[in-house]
Amino acid sequence: MGMTTMELLQTAVRAAESRKATDAVILDLRDISTVTDFFIICSGTSDTNVRAIADAVEETLKKEGHPPLGVEGRQEKSWILLDYVNFVVHVFQHEKRLAFALENLWEDAKRIPVESAEAAAGK
Repeated sequence: MGMTTMELLQTAVRAAESRKATDAVILDLRDISTVTDFFIICSGTSDTNVRAIADAVEETLKKEGHPPLGVEGRQEKSWILLDYVNFVVHVFQHEKRLAFALENLWEDAKRIPVESAEAAAGK
């Protein structure tokens, strides 16, 4: 049986954190948007780090049978978006994340607790 959306969200965050992503948040948009159900937002320290984080998320979820529907920003590299239909992963350089302020734009969204890799391993 495949992973639930919640399991995929947590798996994506752990994959991002395995490449040193910081400040990961999961926003629940189900009650306030028809575009997607969830956003994962995290930060990287450089263009190279942002790319490595996005690659780790994409590779990990592909192994689980969930390739992204689309990927945007690979050329710009300071913000890469991975679209999984039910959720979208945003990987930003810190300054770009502050400039776009998605958490403020979607401030009405509920936050889903991010499960640490240690907590997941202890299940």
